[in-house]
Amino acid sequence: MESPRQSEKSSPSEALSPIDLDTPATEISTLFDDILDNLLSGFPVDDQYILVTGGLGFIGSHTTLELLKAGYSVIVIDNLSNSYQDVFDRVQQLAFQFHERNGTEMPSLKMYRHDYRDTGALRELLDQYRLPSRWGSPKSKIGGVIHFAAHKAVEESIRNPLKYYANNVSGLIDFVETLGEYGIKTFIFSSSATVYGTLANSGVPLKEELCVHRQEFFKDDDGCEMVLQPGCAGITNPYGRTKWMCEAILADLAYSDPEWTIVALRYFNPIGCDESGKLGEDPKGIPTNLFPVIVKVMTGQSDKLHMFGTDWNTEDGTAIRDFIHVTDLARGHIAALNTASEGKLRDNFRTFNLGTGHGHSVLEVVSAMENVSSKRIPRAAASRRQGDVGSCVARAIRSHNELAWETKKTIVDACRDICNFLEVSGLAS
Repeated sequence: MESPRQSEKSSPSEALSPIDLDTPATEISTLFDDILDNLLSGFPVDDQYILVTGGLGFIGSHTTLELLKAGYSVIVIDNLSNSYQDVFDRVQQLAFQFHERNGTEMPSLKMYRHDYRDTGALRELLDQYRLPSRWGSPKSKIGGVIHFAAHKAVEESIRNPLKYYANNVSGLIDFVETLGEYGIKTFIFSSSATVYGTLANSGVPLKEELCVHRQEFFKDDDGCEMVLQPGCAGITNPYGRTKWMCEAILADLAYSDPEWTIVALRYFNPIGCDESGKLGEDPKGIPTNLFPVIVKVMTGQSDKLHMFGTDWNTEDGTAIRDFIHVTDLARGHIAALNTASEGKLRDNFRTFNLGTGHGHSVLEVVSAMENVSSKRIPRAAASRRQGDVGSCVARAIRSHNELAWETKKTIVDACRDICNFLEVSGLAS
């Protein structure tokens, strides 16, 4: 679908409204406003939509599919810089088949091809979903936003930091400002475990309290009360810094305006693909994540897997990560969205780890794929990559307790699903 034309119209904030007039409110006018609001809220709404930026990427496409399965209507924004148009068709087909099997109604799925930073195109889109409302209280059919659109390669961020700060940070500021003008103030942010920096090397599972954006008080595992100060420790690359900065900006926004409800989800290492085999991780350009690189070796596109760092302080010398199946990760977004929409968050800005709570080494993962696929994966030791850490594992208790979310799939499940993806796509050799 072609993107809407850029709009030259002024924004709602530029128009003169009755609120701009210095007229004291009266009991009658206030009562009239309340009556008008009630009438407007009773207007029929065809659908309540969730807006997903980067909705055709690896995590975005799987989350879009799970949203549709859960009954949400979805609007996808994607500029296709690291994804493909046919992913939209596959997501739609899988969701339709799911609802047909279950005898349920298929929600609406729409796609707009443009950059989320294109404010003119964004305004044209949001205008299409605006609801009638009195001055000063904008309303929308879009009930929430899940924001995936960001650059995410650690090594590239070191080589080209301004690209990351411009897209990930500056883009976010303009984006949420525009959303706020339309009254869209439920926001799920795609963050990362990179915000923990070198704290990951402690070998202890990482808890959310290690990175906060306001002074917080909590009790540790021994029951001792601790005072936490805002800040970060040893973030090793610009990508991680952009995620920390975005969290800080969103935290400040939420604290300044209680109408906002914002969740930052700190991902660990997503792997696997939908069990149908019709969705997978297929980035444009040279892949940097472990599993797409393994797939390139398995399909003969690369001759060997380079294992970056075999001298880490781990049992087999390779780095340890908390590998989480992408379907579990996608369902974590729905759990966060449900909790936020129902007003059940402890604060109107809240961070959550999305991980399994268990670490596996790179070598363990490669061995698991060899066992599942019955194929030998040639590999060679390589030097550590700049910006990497030796270990990064989640403590996921907060997500379990407050979002009622937990992981269900294993590394073996992820390997099986990837092998199925290769079979379905005709890439298996």
